[in-house]
Amino acid sequence: MITLQQAMKVPEGAGVTVQRLMPVDGLLNLDPFVLWDHFSIDNGAGFPDHPHRGFEAITYIFSGGMHHADNLGNASTVTSGGAQRFTAGRGLVHSEKPVPGEITAGIQLWINLPRRLKSIAPDYQQVNADQFPEKIIPGGTLRTIVGRGSPLKLHTDVLYLELELGEGSEWKQAIPDGMRGLAYAVEGNLDINGHTIRQGDACLIDKQDKLTASALETSRAMLCFGRPHHEPIRQYGPFVD
Repeated sequence: MITLQQAMKVPEGAGVTVQRLMPVDGLLNLDPFVLWDHFSIDNGAGFPDHPHRGFEAITYIFSGGMHHADNLGNASTVTSGGAQRFTAGRGLVHSEKPVPGEITAGIQLWINLPRRLKSIAPDYQQVNADQFPEKIIPGGTLRTIVGRGSPLKLHTDVLYLELELGEGSEWKQAIPDGMRGLAYAVEGNLDINGHTIRQGDACLIDKQDKLTASALETSRAMLCFGRPHHEPIRQYGPFVD
């Protein structure tokens, strides 16, 4: 089953407008995923101190840089091609602020924690651009953000890839048994399993064993699949209980 979904512009943080795929009316979550924001942050905007609990988040940077600071004592900056992962667990307070002088763009993804792990200790991890596995494929490149060979670790079984394809190129990926997820167009137009998506569009993919991506023009897409927890999801702003 494939469903098309378009991201919506939503105000967030301090002076930030994100393209939000979920949660929005009609798509609160896609178990195990509970938030997908495509952000572009200008100077002076950002996300001041705020609390979280009950999930894990990956902030993946396309351009610029993001500084993370939290009440665990972590303070670090990730730049283009790198990522920050925090596990909120039983509770964490953090801020995310862009590096001054340039626009910072990327994707923030929240992954629900299973009920048995909701109260684990909070944690933080940074992975720099040169640590992610990247391989040349016909007509483009493929980076593994979460999956085989990546040092970024989660408590949920997830496959998270960045795909860049030149116009007319095609790439196929087996979808692990029992996983569901999405393909999101960051740049350009692509055909995903017979459905065209443009910048800000996604294909929500369930009960499929294969993904075929064809670039109608030079394109970048994020491909994200996870194993559902099949548990009730209660979302309250920054909390997922």
